[in-house]
Amino acid sequence: MTHIRGGGLVKLASSTVGMMAAICLICAGAMAGEFYEPGGVAIRGYDPVAYFEERRPVKGSSTWTAQFQGSTFYFASAANRDAFTADPERYAPQYGGFCAFGAAKGYKAKTDPDAFSLVNGKLYLNYSLNVRALWQEDIPGYIAKGDKNWPDVRKTTRVRE
Repeated sequence: MTHIRGGGLVKLASSTVGMMAAICLICAGAMAGEFYEPGGVAIRGYDPVAYFEERRPVKGSSTWTAQFQGSTFYFASAANRDAFTADPERYAPQYGGFCAFGAAKGYKAKTDPDAFSLVNGKLYLNYSLNVRALWQEDIPGYIAKGDKNWPDVRKTTRVRE
């Protein structure tokens, strides 16, 4: 049997709460890495090459994967994986796969695979179809703002859900 005297139980509880808060901060940082990686897979497991080749989101498979900047990408075929590994900068989504409108506004936000745009050979994802519609009202302006903001935004760990 253990006895705790003189406020030891309060100190132990405070220490445990502090440790749990630190773990939560570490986990939050892992969720806002170089690319948008819910579940540990970049861009929700959708194949970035398919956006260019099929002009639609296509779910990738754990059968065909590639690493880029510390993130795991899934692909719908070996050919798509090979195209990506040959030129990942061409296919990787802008702003780490986070919402393009959010980057322009100065924050990271999750994305919907259906809310994509291909602009000048680059893939941009947005939070939702409604947000994409707002972003499309001034694509050049939002890209300019996103490009300007991204160096600071990419350092943030908070992702708006």
